[in-house]
Amino acid sequence: MIVSGGQTGADRSALDWAIARHILHGGWCPAGRLAEDGKIGPAYNLKETPEAQYLQRTEWNVRDSDGTVVFSIRPDLSGGSLATMKLVSQLGKPGIHLFKSQTPSENADQLCRFIRKHEVKILNVAGPRASGEPQIGPFIHSIFDELFENWE
Repeated sequence: MIVSGGQTGADRSALDWAIARHILHGGWCPAGRLAEDGKIGPAYNLKETPEAQYLQRTEWNVRDSDGTVVFSIRPDLSGGSLATMKLVSQLGKPGIHLFKSQTPSENADQLCRFIRKHEVKILNVAGPRASGEPQIGPFIHSIFDELFENWE
């Protein structure tokens, strides 16, 4: 199962990828289904947190998953992506940061090892908004395509 907060960019790309392949998806989103582009649509199977703050939904997605992957194009994390990795550490959950320094196949291999090592059944996906890194969606799709094409 893939979970995320439904924000544009990394979150939404992961959910779109899962929906297109009939893979279970879900997660927490802020009250009011807030996102950078307005209200998150009903096609996304997300539950609303009591508060409209992004940090609460981020924490709840980290808390309720078996592991978190943060994707980015750049090697440095900031904003919500950095907050996600801090929450991973604070909550004692497994986490990995994958960025565009390797091929999709190499990143997929790293993610596969992470999933197997930590026995991840519910994978939380996070990363930058579309406005911050417009190419994050295709990057995530290429890694997930490689991962699931070669899953044994």
